[in-house]
Amino acid sequence: MNAYRSLQEETMLQHRQQRSKTIIDLHQIVKTYETPSGPFTALQDINLRIQAGAFVAVVGKSGSGKTTLLNLLAGIDRPTSGAVTVAGTQLHSLSESQLAEWRGRTIGLVFQFFQLLPTLTVAENVMLPMDFAEIIPAAERRSKALELLERVGIRDQAGKLPAALSGGEQQRAAIARALANDPPILMADEPTGNLDEATRMSVLELFAKLNADGRTVIVVTHERDISRYTDRQVTLVDGRVADDAQR
Repeated sequence: MNAYRSLQEETMLQHRQQRSKTIIDLHQIVKTYETPSGPFTALQDINLRIQAGAFVAVVGKSGSGKTTLLNLLAGIDRPTSGAVTVAGTQLHSLSESQLAEWRGRTIGLVFQFFQLLPTLTVAENVMLPMDFAEIIPAAERRSKALELLERVGIRDQAGKLPAALSGGEQQRAAIARALANDPPILMADEPTGNLDEATRMSVLELFAKLNADGRTVIVVTHERDISRYTDRQVTLVDGRVADDAQR
């Protein structure tokens, strides 16, 4: 019994230590786009730190800067000024090819419209990031893909093309693909926007389970009731942080 308690205490300490580490640090971020009508500032004076193992929702109306923020965190876009540091890497210091390699190893991305390749089977779609990053030996990639599909509850769909799956099943396949290289951070842009109520809830619960396993999860969403799953909600208004609520 004492040994069991010691193991529990050690596990709890590890979780506390993990959550005390900053995995994302945004400092004085400004993002301005040039448009035909003149400069448009999508993000202004963003300072944000996110701890490892957190489940964070970024919420706000359309045009508030949510997707722009996610793109900066994922290294898809670069800030006009300021510094973005993710998982110990200063993204501004990387070339485009280095960013692509870093992203493949560090970030799992899930999109609203799934973005599965229609001519590949579900299993082949999940294997794509493995083929790109080359972290997992080629001989092990299919079995890894099947394990991930099992984890998200659709292993029986592995040999089908995406068009044969429901919207919820396609989103689960996209989540499995995002987990292909076991990234420490999972980011999702409106992942439940095209799903019905029951499927929406099941996908949010899946994100919560992945977070409970220790993964940092950041979800950009319009969902008003997502706070039941997350431990922090950052609200953007006109490109600025209007509220940062933690529980």
